[in-house]
Amino acid sequence: MWALSAAVLVVGVIVAFVAYDKFAVSEIDSEATSFDLVSESQLDITFTVTREDPSQAAVCIVRSRSKDGSETGRREVYIAGGEDQTVKVTAPVYTSRPPAMGDIYGCSLDVPAYLTGG
Repeated sequence: MWALSAAVLVVGVIVAFVAYDKFAVSEIDSEATSFDLVSESQLDITFTVTREDPSQAAVCIVRSRSKDGSETGRREVYIAGGEDQTVKVTAPVYTSRPPAMGDIYGCSLDVPAYLTGG
């Protein structure tokens, strides 16, 4: 009986950790709002970035995809710290094949030094 209780407790802790990790409020959120097919080799993507602490710089990875869903272009976009919690950004993505759509892969507050010149 004791072993069963311990097993149930361990499973409960694992489920709670996974749920917290998946559904907890993050320090940064992003959402693609639109994209514009500029040419056969360029797509402009517009997205919003919301930071818990807007003074922190961030980096977002945006990408283009072809009609078959394969990634045809990708770029990192530096988001400077500021006063607005939510900012709207439009960034060009240059592609290796004709683009069909654009999306945001994700954002992070862990900005690489090469994007900041440091």
